[in-house]
Amino acid sequence: MKVLDASALLAFLQGEAGSKVVAEALRGSCMSAANAAECGAKLVECGLPPAPLFDQLRLHGVEIVPVSAMHALCAAEIHASTRSRGLSLGDRLCLALAIRRELSVLTADRAWAEVDVGVDVILIR
Repeated sequence: MKVLDASALLAFLQGEAGSKVVAEALRGSCMSAANAAECGAKLVECGLPPAPLFDQLRLHGVEIVPVSAMHALCAAEIHASTRSRGLSLGDRLCLALAIRRELSVLTADRAWAEVDVGVDVILIR
């Protein structure tokens, strides 16, 4: 099981480099609801409805995990160690999910490889 960052899912949806890595990890993976919302917002920006994305994620066996108080606390705790790399709140919530579940995280964001928050960051490209 892996945690998907929004950048990884968007690369998969758009058939970009690294999409095969994401495709292989989809079944049984999980994603923060905050990151799923980011992906849905990108679809809306393109004039597409977001609901089918959530249906497809469920069909692919991707668990959408609600943001909990524990995820919020963890995201706050790693803020100082990720600030210099410019990680957003959504990024930190993704990492918090990976930390809490002790899972690796898939991302296309190279800045993540330069932070040490105790999880394995897998760059998809």
